[in-house]
Amino acid sequence: MAQANPRAIPAKKPGPAGASEKDRPWSRELEDARGDFSMYLRVECGLSRATLDGYGRDLRDLLRDLHAAGVTTPGEITGRVLAEHLRSLKIDRGMASTTITRHLATIKVFCKWMVARGIVEANPADVLERPTRWKRLPGVLSPSQMRRLIEAPQPPLTNCEGVPYWVRDRAMLELMYASGLRASEVGAVGLADFHEKLGVIRVTGKGDKQRLVPMGEPAQEALNRYLAECRPRLVRPPLDKGRIFLSRTGRPLERVAVWQIVRKHAKAAGLGDVHPHMLRHS
Repeated sequence: MAQANPRAIPAKKPGPAGASEKDRPWSRELEDARGDFSMYLRVECGLSRATLDGYGRDLRDLLRDLHAAGVTTPGEITGRVLAEHLRSLKIDRGMASTTITRHLATIKVFCKWMVARGIVEANPADVLERPTRWKRLPGVLSPSQMRRLIEAPQPPLTNCEGVPYWVRDRAMLELMYASGLRASEVGAVGLADFHEKLGVIRVTGKGDKQRLVPMGEPAQEALNRYLAECRPRLVRPPLDKGRIFLSRTGRPLERVAVWQIVRKHAKAAGLGDVHPHMLRHS
């Protein structure tokens, strides 16, 4: 993770959702980017009002700290400034790691959107890591172990003309690792939830709460390959319900099936008893 600036950003209380212009000290350029991004989330991503409000609060916290750090345009945003913002959320404002993880996801999607729109050339959030990696938790896989798990699905030595389930399994493992999806969320992700241009997945989690989850290039490439080579051979309308990951019968993968797939390939990779929750925190 990028090193934090020793000069701490002063903690400030977030303003209400409908803050007036005088309560927005950041520049017009930053506000325009925030407003256009919010429009994208509402119109193109179809997020619920509650989810939009959550993203709005996260962005206002970010823009306040950008203003405090002297940033006036999107092009001036750096990984160091973003890292200092996250540090401020933890140290100065006492936010839990789970809350900071949500803020980080908001930042990553916002920055990816700015790159896609040509507002900035490089993504300043690429250097940021999840808070769970700031302090390695017990019961998680190391990067090398995760790579062994992801590469465990291999094409069969015989019957190569059959459905390439290994392509599905590898795409699922890549996505779970990159996006931190729960086992129950894997089977619920639909085709309409995949925003390829931006490289994000819309996830509906517990309590019907929605979030946009950024994907890395390996996960996106694996998913695109599965959608092109494997899913068309599995789909059985209307059994698929428009979901991405399907079983051999053409139905959405259920939570138990996700567990079985993870454990099958973990065993093949010599990793012992691995469950989906470990991927979420790895």
